[in-house]
Amino acid sequence: MRRVESKMEMLMFRSRWLLAPFYLGLIGVIVVLLIKFGQEFVSLVEKTVSLSSEAAIVAALSLIDLALVANLLLIIIFSGYENFVSKIETGDSVDRPDWMGRVDFSDLKIKLIASIAAISGIELLKAFVAVEQLTNEQLLWKVAIHLTFVFSGVMFALMDRLIGHQISHGREGDHPLPAPGISSDDRTG
Repeated sequence: MRRVESKMEMLMFRSRWLLAPFYLGLIGVIVVLLIKFGQEFVSLVEKTVSLSSEAAIVAALSLIDLALVANLLLIIIFSGYENFVSKIETGDSVDRPDWMGRVDFSDLKIKLIASIAAISGIELLKAFVAVEQLTNEQLLWKVAIHLTFVFSGVMFALMDRLIGHQISHGREGDHPLPAPGISSDDRTG
């Protein structure tokens, strides 16, 4: 029976590699975003003389949006791969981002919702720049959606803080489940 259990556990452990194609696909999405960024940049340069200031600001904000989404994808790719599949070996490369290898699942959730809130904020700013093109109802929906993202981010951060507080103040004999990214050594140490 132990041998069957061992084989099953090894299969489960190796199944983490099924996630690798997801991360490769996300790299493909970054390539698509790069192409769209290039198209929008070329379009902006071609229309520079005829663009109004407001249109130039909206175009710049659109480029910032694409860059933020690409950054978010990169964070998800690196941290997701390192947390769930395998460590990324970069040797002694000075180009290795400082945060790489230190973003656990909990940090990833916070970074994800913060990035979404920032992207939503940029979309809201674009709406305010072109406010005459929107109805009051459309503008209200944009504000409500943005506030929902901000509230969600605050709630995620608060929950993570509460979970961390509970783990660090656990009573002797209590063994709560560690929060994602917190090992049992961190709890006791």
